[in-house]
Amino acid sequence: MSFYAFDRIGEQHYQERWGLDFEEFQPGQRFKHRPGVTLSQQDNTDESLDTMNSAMLHYDANYAGRTVWKRPLMVSTITLQRVIGMASHTFGRKKAILGFSGIMLPAPVFGGDTLYAESEITAVAPLDAECGKVSVISRGVNQDGKEVARLTYDVAVYHRGRHPEESTAARASRRPAEEPRFAMYRTLEDGTLLEQCGLFFEDAQPGDTFVHAPRRHYYRDEAIEHSLRSLEVNPQYHDQSWVDAHQEGRFRISETWLITAATAASTRTFGRVVANLGWTDIKLPTPLFAGDTTESSSSIIDKRESKSRPNEGILTVDTWAHNQRHELVLSYRRTLLVYKRSGDTPYAGAGY
Repeated sequence: MSFYAFDRIGEQHYQERWGLDFEEFQPGQRFKHRPGVTLSQQDNTDESLDTMNSAMLHYDANYAGRTVWKRPLMVSTITLQRVIGMASHTFGRKKAILGFSGIMLPAPVFGGDTLYAESEITAVAPLDAECGKVSVISRGVNQDGKEVARLTYDVAVYHRGRHPEESTAARASRRPAEEPRFAMYRTLEDGTLLEQCGLFFEDAQPGDTFVHAPRRHYYRDEAIEHSLRSLEVNPQYHDQSWVDAHQEGRFRISETWLITAATAASTRTFGRVVANLGWTDIKLPTPLFAGDTTESSSSIIDKRESKSRPNEGILTVDTWAHNQRHELVLSYRRTLLVYKRSGDTPYAGAGY
């Protein structure tokens, strides 16, 4: 059985798709989720202090150095969150996690470790008219392949056609874009399905248009945080009194943060980019405020061989973002350096 990362919504027009329907899961399936994530001691400290965790083992290096671990131990709930999060590409059509029968942590995790997630489907069963139940064992493994977490749990996954985003006839009638270049997984020799993300240069076709998912909602706190971290002193982004007096209490999302978020939204389609060579013709016709939501789309305008880099090619891509009222808030053209499937790439060596 093959699975595809896009639905076809028109001629050379595709919608990114997250996760499998209940009917696509079978006992015995094994998935290797990608990407992985490298954890830091800063992650450890932030998680512990944000949650008022009193176990100083996680953030007091002087104390931790006198324990058997000799350094701060990563708080276990970070591992739990990351493993479940890394699996969400496959389980992106879940309604809810119904419960865990076990959360086991057989080996320690420290700052600097890289985590990957793997999942095995152990059972599937009817649940109700909306969802079925999928039983899963997800494992967290580190950069050395050592198991550091084993999570056993049940997930309610929507039946085909019952997901909330398929409530309209037009959405329910969508079908996967069954082309090899859009395969959601690569099948390994042992039958494990390895998640993959992004088009190789050879796969990109001028005229292709992609609607990116998921959408991006913007919050008051990030409007303030990202403006202050950028040294942006204009009060429209962070001064509550000014915003109340002049913007009806709505915090403006900085233009640079909008460009950042809209660009990041395209990385599932353009996940094999070596480098972003630059933006041109950037337009910001409608202001964006905290409380708004954007959806990004991209069209491939042109592709050409690189004259100096035989392992990569160059794409010209137009991207635009609309808010929830379908108003254009951003558009730009971007030039991307993209790996060739036929070239020397880092994927196999890194376990991708």
